[in-house]
Amino acid sequence: MSDRDTRHQQAMQKLKSRVDEKVAEATEQRGLLLVFTGNGKGKTTAAWGTVTRALGYGYRVGVVQFIKGLWECGERERLAEDPNLEVAIMATGFTWDTQNREADTRACREVWAKAEQMLADPDVYLVVLDEITYMLKFGYLDIETVKRALENRPAEQTVIITGRNAHRELTAMADTVTEMQEVRHAFNSGLQARRGIDY
Repeated sequence: MSDRDTRHQQAMQKLKSRVDEKVAEATEQRGLLLVFTGNGKGKTTAAWGTVTRALGYGYRVGVVQFIKGLWECGERERLAEDPNLEVAIMATGFTWDTQNREADTRACREVWAKAEQMLADPDVYLVVLDEITYMLKFGYLDIETVKRALENRPAEQTVIITGRNAHRELTAMADTVTEMQEVRHAFNSGLQARRGIDY
């Protein structure tokens, strides 16, 4: 074995030891709160990937789409027939298109009522609150209402929150926070969103 191979083997042994130690320390079992935020692309896509994973194991999943629900969504179309998936969609679409605070607030609270049902149901393994960060930012929902529902959810239930500018209190209570950072976005160069890629 060459010196390079020996050094590599020693480095991998140290890495394995550290990983094994961390695995041994992870003893708690419960649902998680995950926040996917930041100005980069991929937050909703990552959430739908986790939805697919959970459905693959036969778990019940609820998805609440607060902003992009009226858009085509390839993941939603593909998974719609799964009996373990329930999707609730805010009826107004993009709030910057409607420009009607009263109607948007009403639509938000209607779909939030469905989210609260999912968050209270011990049979729902995963709940995705897609783009809920905008609802808090625009004042359609208040943070205490959302926090209360998250804190009182069943212990085994995992929740994913997506959207830019996640409220600091949500990131503080989250188990995992992932920030998507934009380096470059095709849209800013005049490229249209692409079916099957962007939605």
